[in-house]
Amino acid sequence: MNAPLSRTNTCVGQAIQHESAHLHVTGHAHYTADVPLPAGALHAAIAYSPHAHARFSTIDCTDMLAAPEVVGVLTARDIPGQNNYGGIRPDDPLLAETLVEYAGQPVCLVVADSHLAARRAARKLSANWQPLAAILDIDSALAADSFLLPTETLVRGDADAALAIAPRHFSGQFEMGGQEHFYLEGQVAVAIPDDDKGVCIRSSTQHPSEIQHIVAHALCLSASQVTVQCRRMGGAFGGKESQAALVATLAALAARHFGRTVSLRLDRDDDMLITGKRHDFRVRYQAGTDAAGHLLALDIELASRCGYSADLSGPVNDRAMLHIDNAYWLPAVRVTSHRLKTHTVSNTAFRGFGGPQGMLAIEAVLDDIARQLGIDPWTVRRRNLYQPHQHTPYGMSVEGAPLARLVDTLAEDGRYADKRRAIDAFNAASPYVKRGLALTPVKFGISFTATHYNQAGALLHIYTDGSVLIHHGGTEMGQGLFTKIAQIVAEELGIHIDRVRVSATDTAKVPNTSATAASSGSDLNGQAAAAAAKCLRSRLEAFAATRFGVSTDDIRFANDDVFAGAHVLSFEELVKAAYFARIQLFATGYYATPDLAYEKGSFQGRPFYYFACGAALAEVAVDTLTGEMRTLSLDVLHDAGHSLNPALDIGQIEGGLMQGLGWLTMEQLVWKNDGTLATHAPSTYKIPSARDWPEASRIRLLQHAPNQADTIHRSKAIGEPPFMLGMAVFFAVRDAVAACASEHCSVSLNAPATEEAILVAVQKARTPQ
Repeated sequence: MNAPLSRTNTCVGQAIQHESAHLHVTGHAHYTADVPLPAGALHAAIAYSPHAHARFSTIDCTDMLAAPEVVGVLTARDIPGQNNYGGIRPDDPLLAETLVEYAGQPVCLVVADSHLAARRAARKLSANWQPLAAILDIDSALAADSFLLPTETLVRGDADAALAIAPRHFSGQFEMGGQEHFYLEGQVAVAIPDDDKGVCIRSSTQHPSEIQHIVAHALCLSASQVTVQCRRMGGAFGGKESQAALVATLAALAARHFGRTVSLRLDRDDDMLITGKRHDFRVRYQAGTDAAGHLLALDIELASRCGYSADLSGPVNDRAMLHIDNAYWLPAVRVTSHRLKTHTVSNTAFRGFGGPQGMLAIEAVLDDIARQLGIDPWTVRRRNLYQPHQHTPYGMSVEGAPLARLVDTLAEDGRYADKRRAIDAFNAASPYVKRGLALTPVKFGISFTATHYNQAGALLHIYTDGSVLIHHGGTEMGQGLFTKIAQIVAEELGIHIDRVRVSATDTAKVPNTSATAASSGSDLNGQAAAAAAKCLRSRLEAFAATRFGVSTDDIRFANDDVFAGAHVLSFEELVKAAYFARIQLFATGYYATPDLAYEKGSFQGRPFYYFACGAALAEVAVDTLTGEMRTLSLDVLHDAGHSLNPALDIGQIEGGLMQGLGWLTMEQLVWKNDGTLATHAPSTYKIPSARDWPEASRIRLLQHAPNQADTIHRSKAIGEPPFMLGMAVFFAVRDAVAACASEHCSVSLNAPATEEAILVAVQKARTPQ
């Protein structure tokens, strides 16, 4: 599967290995911290607040400045321009001025001759702290009316009236925790002073242009004086979309102040303390159904802990509202979204960007309804599944979302009915170990809900030896975007992929880039790269037609050769001849996603270009004496349209699913009563490992299912949608816990379903209601 592509006319759709795979496995892939620093380079470390909420008027730098190798300490007073790295709302100070609002908030920057010296000195921070009362959780924020952003509401129909006449009524509460990104490469940036006060920054970031703008504003520069580059990241998952700007801007500030290259690399503990997480949510609902479990009405309240500043909490919570339906028809619904301010780190983008929280909420509601009605949860899910020609609560048609085909195929191929009977028989005979089964669908909207981000650019060069260099605005974080871009360009030019090199992302080459986020990297940048390649191919076709006296319709590019009627020459020969004929051999490409029309104020319109869908069937075993859980089998069928690269897409499905499983079953963030994060290292925060992957698994792509939307080669996005496939494991655990109950009742199990949480849920299930 991972063998290099042979010389063929088809490149897109092939299972080509990741373009940097050989570098990853040999340790030769250069990340930001691997680039050799010039002589005289300095290192910086952040000194941060030990208090969740406090005021201060002075910072005592004496001990920090006296520490070995320290060359200086920078505070908010040293920032010449805007003291802010918030991309949407200017409420995120780079360095606190007189107020800190979370334990871990940056207060000053220590600059030294070595990384270790800077870190040691930063621990010597001293200030005249005046501690203040802190709001730390959702319930406390609601009780104090502590709202960071206005409450939003999405309505279809009359939920109150529909609830009043519904034959069956249900209500409940469900909580889901946050999640640490835990990228392998931490936050890091290197800032290099340039001529005339300019600066070049190498950053591990998903959003180079945003860093460019924030640095320019902080240093009183124009955007053209700031260059941001990123060759690759060692993971990001949304945690380097807005959060990377803090590290990059502080590094640039120090480079400007001292006139030397400065590296700022966060240690894992500091990274987890300083940077944001996935938003944790509390859900309350009232639902009305008929006797068969068809949803007739839903009134649901989402309350999220946003942290001390806005960051991306607005759009994250918006997307949670837009995904409250997941794959289900909600005829009458009211969604209320509270965005709460707490004295904790500002939560931020994370794979799915609020979508998983909304989807998990409706799945929990349906699971509760099914168990109280005494109906198999899969049956209730299938009965409520969208039908053709229906519309989401925000008014978008679900055409092009092959939900019924996916779930019915998976239920049949995965032998759901047989497994259900076998598990029921096993549980009846097993007093201590219970098994659970769940099949859950996924419908995820693809596009930025901030419509202006749905654009991309590219710059393509062809050199006289026939090699090709493509610049584009997307960033590589291990997902294989650069590989897919190379495939797309090679396909358009009819050349071997080995001729194509994808350049590091660089704001000096492609300006005003969008973040590589919202699963849109290939959709946007692939189209832009294809546009640039088509432009150059057209020029070469016109030149060849003139040179050989044929029509452009008679020109064909394939297998590194160019066919012009009866004439055949290599791609390199044509390019060299075009150069001597003074044909321009570089071109730009641009793409803007069409057909988007969304009104944020009314939550109505078409915020997404299309939906990516999937389904997962999971079987688990739960030890009711210890709370331990094991995933026995996973069966996944996912819709990637016409896959650009099946090998990469299946890898994304596997990784996304396991990350989702981690969020829902083991990854637990714990704050102490004083607001400090207790789980700030691998010793206390647990993520899935290879041992958590089941021995029995089957991951498949839905075949013969081209995207109905006019995407690049009719493919579908693959970055975020698979994350929600992990819901199947969580609800299989719920199913196993339900087997402990003697009567029909909902399962009191929140996420993450840790061993302790499972034990509590088992005890409640065994207690008569």
